[in-house]
Amino acid sequence: MGQPHEEFRQGLDYLEAVTALLQRSRLSHPTEGSFEAAEIQWWWSRRRPTDELPQLFWFDDEGRPEAAAIMTTWGDAVGLDPLVLPGSDPAWLTTVMTRGLAHATDHGHHAIELEVVSTNRHLLDLLAAEGFAFAEDGLVEHWMAAEDRAPISPLHDEYRLSTRRETPDVVYHYDKRGGPDVEARLQQTSLYDPDLDLFIRRHDGEHAAHCLFWYDPVTETGVVEPLRTEDDHQRRGLARHLLTVGLDRLAAAGAKRLKICSEVDNPAARRLYEGIGFEPVTQTVVYARSDSNADRGTAD
Repeated sequence: MGQPHEEFRQGLDYLEAVTALLQRSRLSHPTEGSFEAAEIQWWWSRRRPTDELPQLFWFDDEGRPEAAAIMTTWGDAVGLDPLVLPGSDPAWLTTVMTRGLAHATDHGHHAIELEVVSTNRHLLDLLAAEGFAFAEDGLVEHWMAAEDRAPISPLHDEYRLSTRRETPDVVYHYDKRGGPDVEARLQQTSLYDPDLDLFIRRHDGEHAAHCLFWYDPVTETGVVEPLRTEDDHQRRGLARHLLTVGLDRLAAAGAKRLKICSEVDNPAARRLYEGIGFEPVTQTVVYARSDSNADRGTAD
């Protein structure tokens, strides 16, 4: 079999290719790697300047994605994520990352951020050599076997639970923060399911909480992304009810493993997640390079 060859993908073709790559990664290892296909598909729900950029991939002779270096706009920054299959040679990760950095620079992106598993010493050393420095803590990834999930918690009589499929005429709860085309973009993805798009309203119709669950039938993985309880409705058990209902539905759909992420400085979320069966597995950190540091790197 020959060496992987570079190709570019953009728009929905990019989304299809990165989904296939991350599914291959998850099939080869139950938890390794920073992202699930569902998480990248959630990113797609918001329009970004990087949507139409040519994204860098490597494919094998059978046309399967082997690696990628993808760029994603986050506010004023651009995130670069080098993606390789678990167990890949460190030299291959070096190739993917340095080629990705050069590709980002070619498209005018010099201020770059990367989210890295905190124990990946090889990549952290490589980033330091390229002029990157620690910027902030990233996320804690929590996993559990679906069979270990907690039972469904009760919902206060003041509230009712609905799915997006049941209420297509209600103003979509993600429009407020994501813009008016969030739902249309979610419907472009392969893993979005309106039956797993859950939200809670008070009986007067006021929106109180929402959570989106993703089931990947290829990997039999369930992902929670995102979860939010509105400020005026916190401490009423709404998040726990959403989570326990959604995880139960993921298990019924066929999910064997379940994943959720929390911020390092959010102990309340961590207590909630661990209280329903999740266990912390890995933590990520964010490294960044500013325009002024771009010329310190060693890549061509």
